[in-house]
Amino acid sequence: MSKKRILWIGAAVLAVPVVLGIYIATLLLTGNFHTVIAGELYRSAQPTPTQLERYARNFGIKTVINLRGANESASWYRAEIDESNRLGLAHADFRMSSRAELTEGEAAALIDLFKTAQKPILIHCTDGSDRTSLASALYIAAVARLGEEAAEEQISIRYGHIALPFSPTWPMDMTFEALEPWLGFHDS
Repeated sequence: MSKKRILWIGAAVLAVPVVLGIYIATLLLTGNFHTVIAGELYRSAQPTPTQLERYARNFGIKTVINLRGANESASWYRAEIDESNRLGLAHADFRMSSRAELTEGEAAALIDLFKTAQKPILIHCTDGSDRTSLASALYIAAVARLGEEAAEEQISIRYGHIALPFSPTWPMDMTFEALEPWLGFHDS
């Protein structure tokens, strides 16, 4: 094999992670904000007070669900609570970890929260890629009832979630797979 060909192959192999890294960095820098179902559910990374105000104004957000859980000592949490109060938004905390599977009971509690929260809802975690992906999938599956394929589309690289077995965030994928029968999805 020629030296030139080896260089081309090496460049191509290196280009994939570089492009992926740039894509994910872009998602994070832009807040990773996406519409799940217009007028019902939106998803993002941890919003700044300015972003939260903009989301409320532009999308009519009424409820913020923080998937990171209450953290009274953190400045991001206090800023979120203060801005939610200033804007008149309902705020709920639901602690989940991207590194641990949700139980059926935990998933049911999150789904109940979705059903009772005033809409439109903004859900967020730190990066908007892992916990938010699973939560969006559960909303699509159990609240909107748009089917398995639509739900699984929420857990994807499009939102910065990298689905690799044995990766730290693989439990998000495994949770949805484990809950599929409970959600009414059966292998055909």
